[in-house]
Amino acid sequence: MFNAPLHPSSPSAFQHPLAVYGWDEGWEAEFAPHARQGLLPGRVVRVDRGQSDVLTADGVVRADTEFVVPRDPMKVVCTGDWVAVDPEGADPRYVRAYLPRRTAFVRSTSSKRSDGQILAANVDHAVVAVSLAVELDLGRVERFLALAWESGAQPVVVLAKADLVPDPATLAHLVQDVETTAPGVPVLTVSALHGDGLDVLRALIGTGTAVLLGQSGAGKSTLANALVGADVMDVQAARDVDGKGRHTTTTRNLLPLPGGGVLIDTPGLRGVGLYDAESGVGQVFSEIEELAARCRFHDCSHAGEPDCAVTAAVDSGELPVRRLESYRKLVRENQWIVAKTDARLRAEVRKDWKRKGAEGRAAMRAKRGPWT
Repeated sequence: MFNAPLHPSSPSAFQHPLAVYGWDEGWEAEFAPHARQGLLPGRVVRVDRGQSDVLTADGVVRADTEFVVPRDPMKVVCTGDWVAVDPEGADPRYVRAYLPRRTAFVRSTSSKRSDGQILAANVDHAVVAVSLAVELDLGRVERFLALAWESGAQPVVVLAKADLVPDPATLAHLVQDVETTAPGVPVLTVSALHGDGLDVLRALIGTGTAVLLGQSGAGKSTLANALVGADVMDVQAARDVDGKGRHTTTTRNLLPLPGGGVLIDTPGLRGVGLYDAESGVGQVFSEIEELAARCRFHDCSHAGEPDCAVTAAVDSGELPVRRLESYRKLVRENQWIVAKTDARLRAEVRKDWKRKGAEGRAAMRAKRGPWT
């Protein structure tokens, strides 16, 4: 799949065989010390059981990651990394180092530990695929967007399988719901089956690196095939009963796009835990953050305190109750995952929660009066 020649028509101001895969002058400067050691630059296409496929100027090589396996799971080599590999002739070939990441898409692991898991590195666009074959889960969209903003990438929401919603008015209503959930994020409707919306999506992600994210059954593999212009990813039908699918993609893959740029396709994510994503949550709920700045108390919990601009917006209908509840949930979750790594901070968070809860209940009782 990856031994085909580089796209000669892909535009790049920086002339290098790997430029169409994101290599630029900045990466070349970072790599200079490794070049002096005779090592070759390459981009990790996939990692599987201690072995990696690395795209170099001479094609894809298989390289062992034994020398870059730290105890910190946040520092393991992953798809999208730029690495230094042994030159041709070394047997076996090893990844000797990887370059500092510009961005990284990270989620918390499903374990009880507070480890993070890197899904993709050096990503410019995070494409969140949402299937219109099932009911919209706006809370999950917000969760994906929080991680996307935190990664440093520009999020894009793709409402996939748009051909399953033939009524234009209904489709427009769904787009409006997601746009309200995703301030500052492009929201596109796409039908990979009929090709609708693909040109707009290609124009958005046609430069740099995009990572494709979403649940199993969201249509990511079908979308990846449509963007690449070839059947590079296996596709399986989703269950009719709930729209969910099996993990068609089981590893992370880096796919070149014909018009320029590359796409990282990831396995379907059943669990999307936040990992130190405070700024990402703030970006997703920017309207609440702006309202909170007008509250009387700087540490207002928006749970009944006097002169709370957030609850006032809810009362007036300006802010949907669902948005505030989702915001509170993600803030609490993020605080907890951060606190799990710091016993002192954990104790402070618990104390703060109890204090704010007591203050909120007292304020609510005062608001309702003594006879309630």
